[in-house]
Amino acid sequence: MRKFGMKRAIVGAAIAALALNAPAAHAASANGTATAKILRQITLTNTSALQYATIISGATASTVAVSTSGAATCGAGLTCTGTTTAANFDVQGTNGAVVLVGGDASVTLNGSLGGTMASTLSYSAANITLGATGGSFQVGGTLSVGANQTAGDYTGTFNVTANYQ
Repeated sequence: MRKFGMKRAIVGAAIAALALNAPAAHAASANGTATAKILRQITLTNTSALQYATIISGATASTVAVSTSGAATCGAGLTCTGTTTAANFDVQGTNGAVVLVGGDASVTLNGSLGGTMASTLSYSAANITLGATGGSFQVGGTLSVGANQTAGDYTGTFNVTANYQ
């Protein structure tokens, strides 16, 4: 019986030693957070057209440029009269949000009596920050007028975009 008692004591000591060396088990908890940000849908409205004025063509090709502020430069050999304006676009959305703006780089204008003219486009800003009343940007361009360009009323459409950054 002595052997049995000794074995029992050794096993008991081993279990006690293991218990002292084992890490203490404990539980922890934390809270997580869920978030969402909702932005108002963007609305984009064209409030004025890009107008190159009334142009009298000449014997040589030239250009008419309208800046994004609406200022016009009439090229050599051309006569320009009347009103010029940059296209204006109003943007509505979430106050304080940054909106990326852009669109077509050029537009073709088709004449009512035949003929075409090409215009490169320029944008007043690559992005705008919306205020309480929204924001706006302008589009100007440079129109290539051919020598003795066909008379008529010329029009063309171009696409612009506005997206949240």
